Amino acid sequence: MKTKLSALSILLLGSLAVAGEPGQTGASTKTDGSQEAKASSTRESADNTGINKRDNQSTEPTADQQKNSQSDVDLTAKIRRSIVSDKSLSTNAHNVKIIAQNGVVTLKGPVHSEAEKSTIEQRASSIAGQSKVKNEIDVKP
Repeated sequence: MKTKLSALSILLLGSLAVAGEPGQTGASTKTDGSQEAKASSTRESADNTGINKRDNQSTEPTADQQKNSQSDVDLTAKIRRSIVSDKSLSTNAHNVKIIAQNGVVTLKGPVHSEAEKSTIEQRASSIAGQSKVKNEIDVKP
């Protein structure tokens, strides 16, 4: 037992030594600091605090609020299949949140363009009905 624990400890320490510091990339040489600035801007653009605050309001539907009624589950599945079958859409577009509550569909999440946003809304509207789709998709280039 002691031997297994020692071996695991050595393995863990070795993997930490290889991994390096958090946030450090494999490239250790910097020419002009532009890599550091790029990494910093990437972290800033990934901040979705505002969206999280919006989604925490009790009036905002979230995916965990969707009930398991067969009609809502089927509606969500049909829309998801329609979106995923369109290979011209980005991975972000394929992964938008689709929330069906009593036949009303809310779409949320980031996509790369207005065209993707429109395509997703059109696909959802053709399945659920134009008046039953609430589009809250954000365009993030």
